[in-house]
Amino acid sequence: QVQLAESGGGLVQAGDSLRLSCAASAISGDPFPRYAVGWFRQAPGKEREFVAAISYTGGSTRYTDAVKGRFTIFRDNGQSTVWLQMKSLKPEDTAVYFCGARTDYDAYYALPDKYCYWGQGTQVIVSS
Repeated sequence: QVQLAESGGGLVQAGDSLRLSCAASAISGDPFPRYAVGWFRQAPGKEREFVAAISYTGGSTRYTDAVKGRFTIFRDNGQSTVWLQMKSLKPEDTAVYFCGARTDYDAYYALPDKYCYWGQGTQVIVSS
């Protein structure tokens, strides 16, 4: 089991950057490097959607097309933390951002139902 806590959200202008953090704690059973982590976002009235995912050691990453070239996911297992660096933010990036963790890194990385653990989310608002 693992507890996740997101931070780093805020109100920014279009074109600005933000770095979100997903810190893991209270880890029992599998150590943090055994968890693949995904970032998802949910705008008001919309379903939670995939943003990015990273494998156990960070050697493999995946992104949704809407953020490719603008967002970067990376991790430091020594700090039990995964970050999402967001650049060139757009108003359509406005959402609550969540990180999720699972012990598999497979073809289902973009499906929120496949993640067992979630943080409480951090709000990102991008003004035009």
